[in-house]
Amino acid sequence: MTAPGVYSTSDLLAALPIDALVAFAVLTRVGAMMMTAPAFGDFTLSPRIRLAVALAVSAALAPSLAGYFPKISGSPDALAITSLIVGEAAVGLFLGLVARMIASALNVAGQIIALQMGLSLAQIFDPSQETQGAIIGGFLAVLGTTMIFATDMHHVLLAALRDSYLLFAPGGAIAVGDMAETMIATLSIAFSLGVRLAAPFIVFGLVFYAGAGILNRLMPQAQVFFMLMPANLILGLMLLMLTTGIMMTTFLGAFEEQMSLFIR
Repeated sequence: MTAPGVYSTSDLLAALPIDALVAFAVLTRVGAMMMTAPAFGDFTLSPRIRLAVALAVSAALAPSLAGYFPKISGSPDALAITSLIVGEAAVGLFLGLVARMIASALNVAGQIIALQMGLSLAQIFDPSQETQGAIIGGFLAVLGTTMIFATDMHHVLLAALRDSYLLFAPGGAIAVGDMAETMIATLSIAFSLGVRLAAPFIVFGLVFYAGAGILNRLMPQAQVFFMLMPANLILGLMLLMLTTGIMMTTFLGAFEEQMSLFIR
């Protein structure tokens, strides 16, 4: 028996608006998505910040999502809890990886652009891929992350996470086949988008190197590579300045279109 004004642990848990298991399950799905999604899951972002954001989003979503979870009477067994948590983690990883695949189109475009400009050997650390990459790819990846936040496109990620409970009911069977098909299709779209973003530079490279080849045939003694390398860099940088805005607009439109597939 507790003294007046003093509440036991069971009383405090009973006073919560939702069950503790539901709160943890929501945190599992949100945390898994935050770990893999672009912008939220970048390597340069502090783990403490990512954890704080995941906790804040979970606290905001959990009360409204409690109705989607199956009613558990009595003390749930370990198998049911494990199945629920594994399913929530799988859905969160799936959503984050789909968004990450779309963002990887910028790295594909950056690699192609760097190859056409002769900067493919200029490597820097790419925070989005956690590895060395072409300098143009790192620039576009950082710019894309900035634009996602600047244009409030991260709200689309949060909306897709919220509505994922309508598509993937907690406690249900994991749709492995549908997830695999979606990820394969998204990967194909990402590569196609990366090539389309770099299309002006592909045309520029074809014209430029074709002209260099003709010049080399006309003047075999001339060092065509050393003569045209500065012009290649200058023209490539000018083209990059002219097309960066269009590339970002196209990327953000494709990102919103793909993530809107999960919004109901």
